[in-house]
Amino acid sequence: MNDPRPISALTIAGSDPGGGAGIQADLKTFAAHRVHGLSAIAALTAQNTRGVSAIHVPPVAFLRAQIDACFEDFRIGAVKLGMLANAEVIHVVADALEHHRPQCIVLDPVMVATSGALLLEPDALVAMIERLVPLASIVTPNIPEAEVLLGHPIVDATSAETAIDELLALGATAVLLKGGHLPIDETMTDRYADRTSRTTFTHDHLNLNAHGTGCTLAAAITAYSCLGRTLLKACEAATDYVHGALVHAYHPGGSDVAVLDHFWRNHR
Repeated sequence: MNDPRPISALTIAGSDPGGGAGIQADLKTFAAHRVHGLSAIAALTAQNTRGVSAIHVPPVAFLRAQIDACFEDFRIGAVKLGMLANAEVIHVVADALEHHRPQCIVLDPVMVATSGALLLEPDALVAMIERLVPLASIVTPNIPEAEVLLGHPIVDATSAETAIDELLALGATAVLLKGGHLPIDETMTDRYADRTSRTTFTHDHLNLNAHGTGCTLAAAITAYSCLGRTLLKACEAATDYVHGALVHAYHPGGSDVAVLDHFWRNHR
C-alpha cells in the first residue's frame, strides 16, 4: 500500500535565536526546497551574528521524546544532525536512530561556531566518533572539524585527500570535506568521496564572513536526499545552492557577519 504522506526531513540540532544557523537555518533550507521540515531541539543557544553567549541543553529524555514523536507521525526521508553538545545527548540520539533506522543520516559534526565559541564538550568527541560516524550516510566536516576528528592538521590539498580516506575508515559511508579553511585563491573546492567514487565541487571564492553555511549545506543535502537524489548528486546540488545563498547573503545584525539568503531562488 502506497504511503500518501509527503516525505519530511528531520533536523536534530541546536536552536539559533538569531535565525542564521542551527534549527532555524535548517528549516528555512527545507522550506526553500519544498520539503516538510521537522525539528528536535538538542540545545538552546543565546546567540546572534556577534557570537554565542550561553548554551542550555534540555533533558535528554525530552530530546528522545521529540525524536520519537516525529517518527511516530511523519514519513521521514532523511535526518540531519547538527549541534549535539555532549556525550549523553549523542548516545540518546544514536539510540533513537538505531531504533528508527532512517534511510539517510547527514552528520554535520558541529564543534565550534563561526564566532569561535566551543559547541561540543570534550567528552563528546569519542562518542561522536564511535556512535554517530558509523551510523552516518555522509559526514560533512569543515577543515577544523576534520582536524579534531582525526587528531592532526590538514594544511593543503594532499592532506585533505588523505583525511577523506581516514574519515571513511572511521565508518562513514561518504564524506564531503568542505574546503573553506584551506588556502584558496579565486576558487574554493569541496571534496566528496564514498566507497566507489571521488569528485570535487568548485565555486568562485567569495570574500565574505558568513554565518550558518555548514548548517545550511548539510540541511540542503538532507532535503535533496528526501527528493530522491543520490548522495553524490545531493552534494553537488547542495554546494550550488549554498553558493547562491552566499552570493545573496545580507546583514540583518549589527556585525560584519552575513546571514545566508535561503530563499534566493525566489528572487530570480
